Order: sequence, then C-alpha cells, then structure tokens
Amino acid sequence: MAEQRASGRMTGAGRVREEEAHAWAELVGTARRTVTDGLVVGTSGNVSVRVGDVVLVTPSGVPYVRLTPDDVTGVDLTGRQVLGTLVPTSELPMHLAVYRTTGARAVVHTHAVHATAVSTLVDELPLIHYMAAALGGPVRVAPYATYGTAELAENMLRALDGRTACLLQNHGTMAHAPTLTQAYDHTAQLEWMCRVWLTASSLPGLSPHLLTSDQVTEAGARLRGYGQPG
Repeated sequence: MAEQRASGRMTGAGRVREEEAHAWAELVGTARRTVTDGLVVGTSGNVSVRVGDVVLVTPSGVPYVRLTPDDVTGVDLTGRQVLGTLVPTSELPMHLAVYRTTGARAVVHTHAVHATAVSTLVDELPLIHYMAAALGGPVRVAPYATYGTAELAENMLRALDGRTACLLQNHGTMAHAPTLTQAYDHTAQLEWMCRVWLTASSLPGLSPHLLTSDQVTEAGARLRGYGQPG
C-alpha cells in the first residue's frame, strides 16, 4: 500500500490525479456524444483515452448519461485495473492492442449504422471520397470474431495497419488518434463515407464512380496542409 500511495494512485476506489479527472470528463462527454449523434444505441460501443501509462475507459453496461466523476475506470497497459470499481468495457482487448502498438492516445469504438452495414458487404470500403486519405487510405474491414476476444483484437490490428480507422465485420467501427476529438472525428468521417457509398450504390442500374488510389494519395498530400497554420 505504501508503494501505491507513493505513486499517487491506489487500486479499488483509487485516487485520481487532476490530469486523469480532466481526461475522464472529456471521455464521458465524447461517449455521450456518440449516443446523441446516433453512432451507438444504449450501452453499445466504448471510448478510451490514455494518460501516461493509465488507460481510462468506459465501464461495461453502464449508460453514459449515468457516468459521474466518481465512476472513473482505469487500467494499466496489461489490463490490470488501477482506478475505480466498475468493470471495464468488454472490448478492453481491442483498446489495449491499439495503445500497445501505436502512438494513439484515444480510441473510439461504435456500432454506427451505415458503417456496420458496409462491414457486412465488402472487405474494404470502396474509394467513394477523397477523405479516405484522412484515415490513411482505403478503409479495411477486419474479419469477424466474437466481441471481447484476443482474436478480434488481432484482426483489428491487421486492418488498422497504416490506418487510423477500420471497420469490424458485422460489428462496427474502430478509430484512434492523438486526441479524443480527433478519434471522434475519424469515426464520424468513416460513418459519413459509408453512408455516401450505400446511398450512391442503392440506385438501380447505376454504379458510383470511384477514385483511384493515386487520386486519394494526392488528396492526402493536400490535406496535410489543410486548415490554419499551427
């Protein structure tokens, strides 16, 4: 116990640092936004953010609207719970796999309707829009595996190679980024592209014009200079 107090954190109810408390508040806000924006239903999907060597994550089966500052839930990179008493999301293996293998600081997983529908139809989202470049290129679909398993986490990592988002077959979306805002934006962008492709593909007798890989690469180069300096 002395060693735990010296590190500024205890297991069980835990002792939350100011940085963790701030990150938890942002995490809860992002989780609630996924519901408000229709990217999840009920308690489906999950959100996490990394603060140092601690991963704060939404708890399993708890409606986001009920989460309070006292519900902070955190694990280390091995999955050992170091903050809170609520059970972490069942999708923890996917979140930890991302943090162990990338420089990501935030992860958003949803069951967005259009993205999930697309995940049942193709192995890769067709290049319907140049914003695929913002996600690293053509968005892959990770083969199906039971939720919460190491197999699903492994499939997801292969689909995410060189990408910041992927689809999970018959399941939903996974996106990561340096911040929660960016991870959420990647998720929303992916859902929008899936909706565009489904809409364009739904007209009888017509097929949507798709971009080439070179066109998406060129757009990606221009996107790197997009927005305001700094």
